Amino acid sequence: MSHSLQRGFANRVRAWADRVGGGSIPVEYVVRGFAVDIVNSRSDISTAEVMERLDEALGLIEHHTPHYFRHMRHDFARILVRRYPCRGAFYPDQRTCLVELTFTVNPEFTTAQVASTILHEGMHARLHALNLTTDDRAREERFCRRAEVEFGKMVPNGDAVIARATESLTGSDEEVAPVIDWRVAAERIAEVDRKIAD
Repeated sequence: MSHSLQRGFANRVRAWADRVGGGSIPVEYVVRGFAVDIVNSRSDISTAEVMERLDEALGLIEHHTPHYFRHMRHDFARILVRRYPCRGAFYPDQRTCLVELTFTVNPEFTTAQVASTILHEGMHARLHALNLTTDDRAREERFCRRAEVEFGKMVPNGDAVIARATESLTGSDEEVAPVIDWRVAAERIAEVDRKIAD
């Protein structure tokens, strides 16, 4: 990525963080060979805990599905952890996997669930790397969910991963790939974070 593209991406991240009230800038780390940027806009969340959970999640993928881990090492330029309206996303232009900050450390979710989100985004990255992405978002989502089911069957405590992915696979196209109003979603996140900060 060129310096100007990096600067533009960093500026977009900062602008988004400012809108949700954090104003934090990315702090760079390396986790299991991945470049990782963490934008921790929440004072109640330990960045060390984020790093630990991310390392554990990547370790599960590396151990139980090493073929997917190898693809991710090639297909992801970086992993970005920050506040976001859903668990994860893949930005093809920057080859960046996003993992949501609060989801990463939420004890209600297992490390396997965090790993499955990363794996899911890894499948989007694989399709992008192979030039196999299409306008059929539901079809692409189902492809990613099937990989989650496969992962859930291999990893300890994978029942929740399998259940969520299987439920998604049986939904309609609109349920599998819903249209999201990102402005409204960002406003809801900002409201939650303001309440926690008060």
